Amino acid sequence: MKRSFILPAILIAITIWGLLSLGFWQLDRADEKRAIEAEIVAAQSNPAEFVPVSELANKEHYQVLLQGYYDNDKQFIYDNQIVNSNAGYYVLTPFVLENKTAILVNRGFVPWYGQRGKVADITVNENRATIQVELIKPKMRLKLKTQKSVSTFPMLVQSLDLEQFSQYSGYQIIPMLAQLDVQANNGFYRKWKPFYGSIDKHQGYALQWFLMALVLSFIALRLFIKNTKNIDT
Repeated sequence: MKRSFILPAILIAITIWGLLSLGFWQLDRADEKRAIEAEIVAAQSNPAEFVPVSELANKEHYQVLLQGYYDNDKQFIYDNQIVNSNAGYYVLTPFVLENKTAILVNRGFVPWYGQRGKVADITVNENRATIQVELIKPKMRLKLKTQKSVSTFPMLVQSLDLEQFSQYSGYQIIPMLAQLDVQANNGFYRKWKPFYGSIDKHQGYALQWFLMALVLSFIALRLFIKNTKNIDT
């Protein structure tokens, strides 16, 4: 092998190794998502049941029954939502469980219909009730600007900062979000998106990396054969 070919050969080998590593990493990610998806399917296959308040934070994706009452006076309007191509908001209402402990219930989506200054009638009965919900961990989204602290309810919010919500409402809010069952009363439009683990996406990325490694290997082989013939002649 010519000395001039040694350095390019090393670089090509390193690149191929890197491409293969990326491919196997994507396969590992697909396996992780597959395991998560299996856990979620198992959780959602269980019938809804009552869970102690102290255990609610460990029941993500479970259907549970909650007993308590809504606080009509401490509701949050979760703005900048898009559902079915309509801009609007989710109505988040504290559901008081015990001893000033509450969980935020997402009662569904309401479109603005071009009237951003006019909130729909979100009044809810405060009688004690039992509701069925699915628990999910709230995801913080990027704040474009600092959210101002105001005490007027219903409160317009741009992100799910539950610690801040606890301060505003006076409740100890459990760090979970409860999505109200689609058959339940006192809700708005609800068509909750199922969990997608993006398994196919990771497998597709892995295939791309492997194909790139294969093409580069083929090119390297052609260059090696050409270099060997030049040495022989």
